Amino acid sequence: MLERIRSLIAIPLRLVPARAARRFARQQDGAAAVEFALVAVPFLALTFAIIETALVFYAGQVLETAATDTGRMVMTGQGASWTVSDFQNQLCGQAGSPTAINALFNCQKIGISVQTYASFANAATGDSAAPPTTGGNIDQTKMPFAPGGPNCIIAVQLYYQWPVYVSLLGDNLSNFGSDRLLVATSVFRNEPYGPPAC
Repeated sequence: MLERIRSLIAIPLRLVPARAARRFARQQDGAAAVEFALVAVPFLALTFAIIETALVFYAGQVLETAATDTGRMVMTGQGASWTVSDFQNQLCGQAGSPTAINALFNCQKIGISVQTYASFANAATGDSAAPPTTGGNIDQTKMPFAPGGPNCIIAVQLYYQWPVYVSLLGDNLSNFGSDRLLVATSVFRNEPYGPPAC
């Protein structure tokens, strides 16, 4: 008789953990919150990385357009007597008329290099092949500014250190320390707006 009582008590005790486990497995309360917590971090990291990549490429295109547009002023002779500050004012616009450059860049940190070359081949392998840097930063004092004269071959280069905020496991956009170095180049021959100077 004692054996029968023990077996009757043991059956419900053995089934309690199994019932609890089955009941727990059937519960759906909070499943969406747990799934979102597992997916949210990689999803948000990927979203921010896509946005930052798009912004870097857009900023590069804006800088290229600015180099071409400002270089056109030099090419036509309108910028033949400019200084670096005149070039920068033309590049960034005036205080009352903001440009895309003002919206994306700190104009004081844009490095400006304008060089004159004897031929297009020299411009392709010129002094400006490596960015002029000092201590991991763009050094504007090492950048030449020589807009040349009529018929001169000119290379206009703009440099900007774009900060990179999102790095995915070390595979990121940085190519200049922790920043992305944006370089825009425009090479052209000045128009014959006067007697040849080159």
